[in-house]
This record gives sequence, structure tokens and C-alpha cells, in this order.
Amino acid sequence: MLELAIGIILGGCAIGAGLALIAGIGEGNAVAKACEAIGRQPESRGAVTSTMIMGCAIAETTGLYGLVIGILLIFVAPNIFISALKNALETWGSAFLG
Repeated sequence: MLELAIGIILGGCAIGAGLALIAGIGEGNAVAKACEAIGRQPESRGAVTSTMIMGCAIAETTGLYGLVIGILLIFVAPNIFISALKNALETWGSAFLG
């Protein structure tokens, strides 16, 4: 039972780390739309480019936060969750196991 619980904890942390890194996809969409806008109206290249760069700089912070959260979920969180599970089983083991 303990091995299954540890496996679920590790799987949940891995899925959470992957989901935390999805934030970077939006930045690619912003650049694609800016390229489309420049293709439609080449004379507005400077305004579109400067706005896109500012937007990408702001969007990049979410990607960096996602990376930090992903690293924490992979390397730090499993140890915390597993030790909490073991402490709970030591304290309340008879209630959980019947």
C-alpha cells in the first residue's frame, strides 16, 4: 500500500511539473500573431514589433515561474509528501489500515 501511495505521489508531481511548463506556449502564439500582423500591414512593423517584444517579456515571467514550480515539484515536493505520508501512517496507521 505504501509503494502505491508513493507511486501516486511521484506521478502527481511529474504531471504537475509538466502542466506548470505549458505557460510558454502562449508566447509562441503572440509571436505568430505579430508576424501575421506585419505580413498584412508591413508599414506598422515598428509598432507591432515593439509591442510584441514588451508582451513577450511579460509573458516570459510566467514561463520562468512555471520552470521554478516544475523544478520544485520534481526535486523537493516528493520528499515532503512522502515524509508526510509516512508520518501520517505512523500516527494514524491503525485507523487507515483497519
